[in-house]
Amino acid sequence: MLIRRILLATALAACAAAQTRPAFPPRTPADPAVVERGRAAYGVNCNFCHGSDARGGEGGPNLLRSDLVLNDQQGERIAVIIQNGRGEMPKLNLSKEQIVDIAAFIHSFQVGGYDISRMKPPSILVGDAKAGEAAFRAKCASCHSPAGDLKGIASRIADPKKLQNTFLMPRVSRTTVTVSLPSGQKAEGTLVRIDDFIVTLADNEGLQRSFRRDGDTPRVEIHDPVKPHRDLLPSYTDQEIHDLTSYLVTLK
Repeated sequence: MLIRRILLATALAACAAAQTRPAFPPRTPADPAVVERGRAAYGVNCNFCHGSDARGGEGGPNLLRSDLVLNDQQGERIAVIIQNGRGEMPKLNLSKEQIVDIAAFIHSFQVGGYDISRMKPPSILVGDAKAGEAAFRAKCASCHSPAGDLKGIASRIADPKKLQNTFLMPRVSRTTVTVSLPSGQKAEGTLVRIDDFIVTLADNEGLQRSFRRDGDTPRVEIHDPVKPHRDLLPSYTDQEIHDLTSYLVTLK
């Protein structure tokens, strides 16, 4: 019995020691001003997908459980993902300083549990609606109209964060393709696959057709309705994103 007690005590002590040892490299707490800058940058660029508490959102994973984030010190690992993208996440046009700030904000969370003080997300409506209207005319008006397709958009999408994400990174919609053959015939449908040697499409009945490619023959036209949004994403400044969001919420 004594031996069992000794073994049990030894095991419990080992477990306690293991729990007190950090599983990942410790890091020095960041300056509060850096964390606050990171909070603002995170709110604009990361919040929708990863959640206001970094524990996951609309399709984005929990960052606080990510080995990459846990092994990061000052944004050096996080930067690789932000600057290059990964999976469905596009690369973001952020400076090294902004990435360091975002990393500091993420690292400021308590990994062991919810930090109640953070559960109320900050408002993102901090822009200038008039400046946003001017930015809309310059960058968006060629495809969209506040009196047309965007009429009432703020009523249909009442959450400002979701509205912001709708113009920054709209959900992938159906990409269509037109294949023009040398004979003059055309085939149209949903793009299934394309590379340097073959293009495959599916017609309205779901039947797939494949065409061999030899340079520019046959001529292939891809119709991707969200490509303009992806092309614009690197050009936005943080202020433009705030301004555009503040303008779009007025379109009720």
